[in-house]
Amino acid sequence: MSLPALLTQHIVRRPQRIALLQHIAEQGSITRAAKSAGMSYKAAWDAIDELNNLAASPLVERSVGGRGGGGAKLSAEGQRVLRLYQRLQALQAQILEAAEDASDLDLLGRLMLRTSARNQLHGRISSIEAQGRYDRISLTLAGELRIDAEITHDSTGRLELTPGTAVVALIKAGWLELLGLDQQPAEGYNCLPVKVDALLDDAEGPTEVRLALASGQTLCAFAEAHWLKDHQVVVGSNLQVQFQPSYVLLGTPL
Repeated sequence: MSLPALLTQHIVRRPQRIALLQHIAEQGSITRAAKSAGMSYKAAWDAIDELNNLAASPLVERSVGGRGGGGAKLSAEGQRVLRLYQRLQALQAQILEAAEDASDLDLLGRLMLRTSARNQLHGRISSIEAQGRYDRISLTLAGELRIDAEITHDSTGRLELTPGTAVVALIKAGWLELLGLDQQPAEGYNCLPVKVDALLDDAEGPTEVRLALASGQTLCAFAEAHWLKDHQVVVGSNLQVQFQPSYVLLGTPL
């Protein structure tokens, strides 16, 4: 099984994150791996979340509260990615040698942009329903989770989207709303069951809440401290997260 194109681009252009995977494999600790890779603990978690979400299955398996701040090991898929990266490095060297001049590399850099959206979920289009100027795009994510996106019909055509197309769904953290298990989601909204993976307090703003999906993918949302207190939210709490289909942005490999 080949890697998704966006994950392949990601690991080629961000070798520090591959180094993080290597350190996790060697040391079995997120804290020690982050230090060895020259990253903060929070940056390491962000990197792991992003890599896990872009892959077909999680690359890193972790446990909270392990030795050194959290035990971690590479999954079989993570080990395969490390082996693949060594081959990609050789191919990359050949491409750089073949570039006619520096402007070729600048062009490639502009074409492969990174995004500010914290939540990036790899999925595949299962259906497209026309609704006037807009299309309702149904996506199947890892673990058979399903969400809908709403984009213009022109965007559907420009991205050449059809059932079966692999896409990345982008959702800004501020667009996610947490719900208790006893709360009903808004009609027409996406709603996913989640478990609280971590709570990162910020004295100057809302708390960052990391949410684990049953698929192994991770979402990041924000919540006010009083809401978390009222709902007795702690690490391990089961919640729901809802968001509008129009807040789901779609991207495709170049």
